[in-house]
Amino acid sequence: MSRDVDGLGHSVDSTTLATLSGGTEVSEKMTLNGTVSNNSASHLVTGSNAISGDSFSGAAGLPMVIQNTGNNVLIQNATIVNVQFQP
Repeated sequence: MSRDVDGLGHSVDSTTLATLSGGTEVSEKMTLNGTVSNNSASHLVTGSNAISGDSFSGAAGLPMVIQNTGNNVLIQNATIVNVQFQP
């Protein structure tokens, strides 16, 4: 039995939905290509990094921290999140 769902269109029954499921075949690929070249740094003073006990207080989701106290640094960060919904 199909019915309209506000903002989503027609719903489908569980039998039809089961044939449309992505199942367990999951594939991820992430490629990060960065280059640092022809840089120079001299007579530099860098700072310090600190994370206190309350740094993530009240955080939600997937908090990430990237810290750098150096010079001429390439930082690449990537995250793949798989979410699986089960009845």
